[in-house]
Amino acid sequence: MRTTLDLPDEVLKVSHLKTKTALIIAALEELVRKNRIQEIKSYKGKVDLEVDLDALRDRK
Repeated sequence: MRTTLDLPDEVLKVSHLKTKTALIIAALEELVRKNRIQEIKSYKGKVDLEVDLDALRDRK
């Protein structure tokens, strides 16, 4: 899908990316990463883990 965007050249300098396409892809990847982190954070306090670390590490 092609879309025309008017991006300031300054953002390329700040991001150290070579093309505007690479900049958009990096921004979208960061957006997806942040959304995944938010989803994982929503589970805080809702998952009950009964884990014995010594047993997992084969300690006696």
